[in-house]
Amino acid sequence: MKIIGLDVGSKTIGVAISDALGWTAQGLTTIKWDENDIHSADETLKKIILEHEIGKAVIGLPKNMNGTIGERGTASQLYAEHVKNTHHIPVVLWDERLSTIAAERVLLEADMSRNKRKKVIDKVAAAVILQGYLDQKG
Repeated sequence: MKIIGLDVGSKTIGVAISDALGWTAQGLTTIKWDENDIHSADETLKKIILEHEIGKAVIGLPKNMNGTIGERGTASQLYAEHVKNTHHIPVVLWDERLSTIAAERVLLEADMSRNKRKKVIDKVAAAVILQGYLDQKG
């Protein structure tokens, strides 16, 4: 069973998927969406879920450094509930503190230009979130 990892922002959703054995996460794409229209990414996400035979979603839960849930965390919780109800797959919320910073570090180490980093940061952050989940689970 493949697992999808999502890094949900207000304008984009980074998408990563696992291999069939659930060992590795690969960044797949970035979906542009409108957070004010929770359904705006449904069709694209549905296509990915069907095409890759996804059986579970891991959604990044941004927490404050003290562990509390802020505005972005609440938005991720709402989206997680939406994904579960719309796509009928189990959803796990995963603490994503520092995932974007880790993704940025990976891209900097790859000597990627700022312009290119901006285009891929969300899917790399999704891969970092998903890989964290896979490593802990495995």
